[in-house]
Amino acid sequence: MSALLFIGGVLFMVVAVGLSIALHEIGHLVPAKLFKLRVPQYMIGFGKTLVSFKRGETQYGIKALPLGGYISMVGMYPPREQVASEKPGKKPNLFQKVFGQMVDDARSQANENVLPSDEGRLFYQLPIYKRIIIMLGGPIMNLIIGFVVITIVLTSFGQATPTTTVAEVYQCIASAQNANQTECTDEDVTAPAYEAGLLPGDTITAVNGAAVAQAEWNKLTDVIRDHPGEPITLDYVRDGQSHSTELTPYLTERPATDENGYVLLDEQGEYIMTKVGFVGMGSLQQDLTQPLSAVPGVIGDQLLKIGDVILHLPQRMVDVAQAAFGSEERDPNGPVSIVGVGRIAGEISAEGSISVADKFATLLSLVGGLNLALFAFNLIPLLPLDGGHVVGALYEGHKRMVARIFKIKKIKPVDTVKLLPLTYVVVVAMLVMGGLLIYADIFKPIQLF
Repeated sequence: MSALLFIGGVLFMVVAVGLSIALHEIGHLVPAKLFKLRVPQYMIGFGKTLVSFKRGETQYGIKALPLGGYISMVGMYPPREQVASEKPGKKPNLFQKVFGQMVDDARSQANENVLPSDEGRLFYQLPIYKRIIIMLGGPIMNLIIGFVVITIVLTSFGQATPTTTVAEVYQCIASAQNANQTECTDEDVTAPAYEAGLLPGDTITAVNGAAVAQAEWNKLTDVIRDHPGEPITLDYVRDGQSHSTELTPYLTERPATDENGYVLLDEQGEYIMTKVGFVGMGSLQQDLTQPLSAVPGVIGDQLLKIGDVILHLPQRMVDVAQAAFGSEERDPNGPVSIVGVGRIAGEISAEGSISVADKFATLLSLVGGLNLALFAFNLIPLLPLDGGHVVGALYEGHKRMVARIFKIKKIKPVDTVKLLPLTYVVVVAMLVMGGLLIYADIFKPIQLF
């Protein structure tokens, strides 16, 4: 049964990834057609075409390697005669000859499907804003998918949230700070929560007379952390009966956290410690449904974390390599390949301690997070990613604005195909990173359980 559940989780993610890619390309396709741009192909995957059909001007199909997708648009690059040519009398060197031929071949291949009837509706002839809308359509579609899926999870299934119900009470400060210490000694300081008589299952309802809701554990702990050595009053409910107690938080060093309760790390990845009040009790986490107003904040937090991974991608890949070929453990918040995502989905599906509802919610969260990652990654301003095309369009818009200011009449289109050498470097880097991640996800996967 576990094997079947594992396979089911993998298949669920394969279908979800396929749909995400298909919808990403539709995000490009729809505005392209609205702007009358001819789109000869809409393909999911690469390599040999397995199945296809034609509707109107476009051939739709699925290819053998499900590693992405694309739409082909006529006139992506301007013809050679419409771009700046080389200076007369200047003899090209070997590098210029090799890459010049590559550029010419790419330009010819991109324009081989151009028909006389396409004049005026080629990609490079479109207004700048239309080109930007077409190229941003794919990432925006992924953002919409992520928003919708995460909204469903938060409002229907809930989010694991620390509550004001007490899950554990430590007898002494030493045992609370050291998970390996199971017994207290006479020299250990008694934990304030234990001394105040709190027990697991108690639900705290107020601190210093101010009411706290079930999901306001952080509000409670903020008061505790900010009042070391000062008596505070807690109201709580036990077995339906209301009680009140007083305790004095113990001054100690604890990891600093942000406004959302996440532990802060320094540049070396070590905990940032701060002196705060501490009482020695833990929160019971429960899945609590969230209001619609909470969705933007959750998505914003996820995008910030994804952005941090992208900004530090070289170092992250070094960490993955060290883990893959060494003894280090994989960072659970680090990058993974599609193989890793499928494996995580399979392990979640096969885990017996998780309810069916929680499994489904977690799988949906993976799909939402994956689409947010696709959104952010495609905005990287490098070709062949969508962000690279957007930067090319913005640069041309800047040139045209300058030309209007200085009344320059003839402006040649920005020839992004000349960036082909850099594009090849980016593609090779992506292939290397993808290969490393797949290897690591097979032989040194992230451990969830």
